[in-house]
Amino acid sequence: MDISRTSRIAKATALVGTLALLATGCGGNINAAEEEPASADNPITLTVTTFGTMGLDSLYDKYEAENPGVKIEATNIDTGGNALTDWKTKQAAGAGLPDVQAVEEGWLGQVMAVSDSFTDLRDHGASDISSQWVDWKVQQATDAEGRIIGYGTDIGPMGLCYNADLFKEAGLPSDRDEVAELFGGDTATWEKFVDVGKQYVGASDKAFYDQSGFVWNSMVNQLDEGYYKADGTLNIEGNTQLRERWDLLADAAAGGLSSGQTQWDWGKGQAFIDGSFATMPCPGWMLGVVKGQIEGAGGDSTNGWDFADVFPGGPANWGGTFLTVPETSEHPAEAAKLAQWLTSADSLAVAFEAAGAFPSNLEAQASEAVTGANDLTKFFNDAPVGTILANRAEGIKAQFKGPNDSVIQEQVFGPATIALDSGTDGDSAWNDALATLKDLDIK
Repeated sequence: MDISRTSRIAKATALVGTLALLATGCGGNINAAEEEPASADNPITLTVTTFGTMGLDSLYDKYEAENPGVKIEATNIDTGGNALTDWKTKQAAGAGLPDVQAVEEGWLGQVMAVSDSFTDLRDHGASDISSQWVDWKVQQATDAEGRIIGYGTDIGPMGLCYNADLFKEAGLPSDRDEVAELFGGDTATWEKFVDVGKQYVGASDKAFYDQSGFVWNSMVNQLDEGYYKADGTLNIEGNTQLRERWDLLADAAAGGLSSGQTQWDWGKGQAFIDGSFATMPCPGWMLGVVKGQIEGAGGDSTNGWDFADVFPGGPANWGGTFLTVPETSEHPAEAAKLAQWLTSADSLAVAFEAAGAFPSNLEAQASEAVTGANDLTKFFNDAPVGTILANRAEGIKAQFKGPNDSVIQEQVFGPATIALDSGTDGDSAWNDALATLKDLDIK
């Protein structure tokens, strides 16, 4: 028996089961009319929990300066997966949640199952300002009863990060416009992506992309319906589109296209500067991650990374976050005010410059801070990052996320994509994934 696998399944099952026991409305949220505004004479502390690279950290001091009496205590969790575990644990306990909780798109199925344990932001003016975000972002944060439980931060339109130096060494085009055409431009497909990858591997004897997990996630998010149908039923077994993409991914891994990197690590960033791979799918927020990894490994903008206005299969969204106010907050009005300020046009423009988090705020999208030059654009060979992401955002449709979408991605197909990169054939890895799905009893 694979004890480690059994342990992972047991742990995931426990997390899934916990959601079924979550208490709703389990908090001490007071009536907004009864809440005394923060001031120098009425100081309060607001706790904020974010994750990954959201680009908000530099904003907290500014908010405190503009709002006397408010002190912000911020916690940033390294990955969205760890942040989800943290939220679920505290949600189940009915204690420990912050005043402002960042929620990732992939959690929405689980969050909406307990949406009444979050403050209805309509009570704090959300209906009056909802037009400032792309409409599908607001729809995602609206529950079946019409309650708006989150203000949108970023969305995750996808382009391709690629290393121009490595492409050139392999005899491939390196100019970003030519690279976009190489992959097929507006008619780019995953089949073409794999074909180009095979050319690259053949010419360089090096891997093409970092690891199969992120490619698979991109493939799934791009479908009209992913792991779940819009009616909330599972959509994995018998899903022809899903299986066809899996087989293509398996073929790519078997052909040596995957470098088999550890997700979110990349050898402490070394793989970005030592030629281990030449491309990877990049939603806007990933650009900040890539920049941070390269710099952490001692690299800089001279290491050849660029960003192309193309994506296999057309428009796709990966990720994007909301700022919510759990009902347990003792300062819901002040927390909602902070969440609104952090998702304003000016704030999200700052977040974009810091981390490449492409704003869901329409005014921010059109701002000079997003469309112009900044440290991020300079790092990616002066690529017009904001303009490219705006182009990649056109045509995106919000995919329905079921209650266990993130569990399926991480616990079911996470190990399966690692298996592909380790040499397991596609049929075996797929069947193992279905077996894990059954073991977890995911609905």
